[in-house]
Amino acid sequence: MIFPPLADCDRRAARRGALDGVFLLGTVEPYAYHLPSCPLTTGRRAGLMAFASEAQARAAGLRPCQRCKPHRRHAAQGDGLDVFQALSERLDRAPATVADATHLATWAGLCEPALAVILADHAHATADAWLTHKRVAFAADRLLGQAATVADACEAAGFPSARAFDRAFVVAMGMTPDAYRRLGEAPRFTLRLPADYRKAAVLAYQGRDAEGLAERTDAATVWKALGTPDGPAVVAIRFERRAAHVEVTSDHALGTASFALLHRDVRRILGLGHDIRPFEAAHPTLVAPRRGLRIPLIPRAFDALCWAIIGQQINLSFAGSLRRELIRLAGERVGDMIVHPTPDAVARIDPDELLRRRFSRAKTRYLIDTARAIIAGDLDIEGLADGSAVEAERRLTALNGIGTWTARYVMMRIGFADAAPVGDSGLATALERLHGLDMRPDAVATARLMAAYAPWRSLASMHLWASL
Repeated sequence: MIFPPLADCDRRAARRGALDGVFLLGTVEPYAYHLPSCPLTTGRRAGLMAFASEAQARAAGLRPCQRCKPHRRHAAQGDGLDVFQALSERLDRAPATVADATHLATWAGLCEPALAVILADHAHATADAWLTHKRVAFAADRLLGQAATVADACEAAGFPSARAFDRAFVVAMGMTPDAYRRLGEAPRFTLRLPADYRKAAVLAYQGRDAEGLAERTDAATVWKALGTPDGPAVVAIRFERRAAHVEVTSDHALGTASFALLHRDVRRILGLGHDIRPFEAAHPTLVAPRRGLRIPLIPRAFDALCWAIIGQQINLSFAGSLRRELIRLAGERVGDMIVHPTPDAVARIDPDELLRRRFSRAKTRYLIDTARAIIAGDLDIEGLADGSAVEAERRLTALNGIGTWTARYVMMRIGFADAAPVGDSGLATALERLHGLDMRPDAVATARLMAAYAPWRSLASMHLWASL
């Protein structure tokens, strides 16, 4: 955001370092972020940007100033990860002990604005939205895992009333708490869809490969092959008015845990994880041609990561053909479809098999090394979406062959709300056209332009891609 002019007393406080650690200042020339005391910001009356955290400054494409070295100061004082993880653990264990966002901030020893910064960085959510998400997840576990009644789950999760619980649960889970409690009693379930739901976007994304082995579509249905603890299964998602009717088929008897996993997978496929209304209200011009657009997620994070690695620096058609080869080589069959392979299966592939199937040596190495790192416990790939966004990007980019574009694409496709895959050529082209630029922006310029869409950069990226 653009920083308002500092009062003279504030400027004096900034120069003597009293505001260092409170916020960061960004400048265009050089395109960097600074401590407020940095001499390079002195005397500037315009063009300054304020950032509440280092994560926000980096997400806007800025690099640390080489003179004041703000990253060293912020590394010493921490990025809020410990606080975020402690709060998350408490809510996972006993959400009813936290009355509201104010109580959450008090328990953490923070003021509410400081809590808001930490949750924006790590959860990509407001305190109220994150607290509701945690309550619903806790209640869902109670409903399936402990034979709890709906009233018991509501009380244990800390909802103020049964009505509030029912409303929040339906929005998040696509069905009532009672319907969720009966999940697995029959090989089918139904999810409610918002009034403005755009099924065409989901059908187009899931049908992007006409020869797909793990997913296919027709005019009104998505079929997806997925692994479960009890064996592979196929979910058929049929759209009808404001509902998605899901039919599950498998050669194995599926337990409650498998149905809970498939229910989660279907919600991700349908892109039902986030409330899009605040973004649409903030950016009416961008969304006007596509109101109701959501982000179809990839239900399993390892699938998303493999797709991102395979898609590096090649066109969509070739990427699709390589993905089919990987699935055919190491996936598990279910009916006439094949489930995307697990990390264990990819780690066992002979590299020469991939090379014979037109994989480059680099992609072969990245895929197999990544699978082995997951097996070794270096990366909890399927747990990424439930943790910190800052930590997720850090862990992904620590892997061989995973840069910012790949990490942000994976994060966007597994549910993080504010991840812009800077470096993507399609995103850059869309921004070039939107802003009437003379040339396509590079990764740094793309990040700067995408900063205007925080904290919804994932959804903004979808709209910009769709504009092409």
